[in-house]
Amino acid sequence: MRPLRQEPIELAPGVTLWRRIADELEQAIALGTYKAGERLPGEVEIAARFGVNRHTVRHALAELARRGLVRAARGSGTYVEPARLSYPIGARTRFSEIVGSAGRDPEGRLIGHGQEAATPDIARRLDLKAGDPVVRLEILRTADGLPLCYTTSWLPAKFAANAARIFRARRSITATLAYFGIKDYRRQSTRITAGAADALDAERLQLSPGRAILIIDSINVTPNGTPVLTNRSRFAADRVELVVES
Repeated sequence: MRPLRQEPIELAPGVTLWRRIADELEQAIALGTYKAGERLPGEVEIAARFGVNRHTVRHALAELARRGLVRAARGSGTYVEPARLSYPIGARTRFSEIVGSAGRDPEGRLIGHGQEAATPDIARRLDLKAGDPVVRLEILRTADGLPLCYTTSWLPAKFAANAARIFRARRSITATLAYFGIKDYRRQSTRITAGAADALDAERLQLSPGRAILIIDSINVTPNGTPVLTNRSRFAADRVELVVES
């Protein structure tokens, strides 16, 4: 963590102090003084540097978070967000390949699972009857340890009853489907909507409640068109840039 610069501060007329502090820190981030993943100085140090109280500093840091430049980690501090990851959406979208090709370390971790009756919507997506058994997987996906998205995946239980155990061992949906004999699959449809992070989204994605998220609903099929997997993914909107490939 680098110290704040020590030159005298001149406030622009009509600019509130907390915004001036936010602008100063944003400039330091843009210049590389604070790099992606690095922790900013603490509130006490920033307050002393600018001659303000901690409430003003918190207001400035909240503004930086609103701009998508930093994130607060409870009990640890405030960290610079990495640049948005370019995330292509195509016929064969594979999280590990996308994140790995960007030079980041991908990880998918199972955080919940269960077997349940398919709702009418999930049954329609998977070409099942409402009430047919499906396996639900809750997967948190990170890049260099930072949550990018969490996904709820549903698979027909008739061939994937033990999908949770297989995913834990293989840590990949592609490898899990391969275990069940599905060597290839493609995305049949994608629907993208925007939303605001609720309490669960915020906890899993390490966001403030109300921050923007992107919600992607998709259906994946085998080469002969049989649905085998449907997903609902919630992405931290200021951490990814979705690129729809044609």
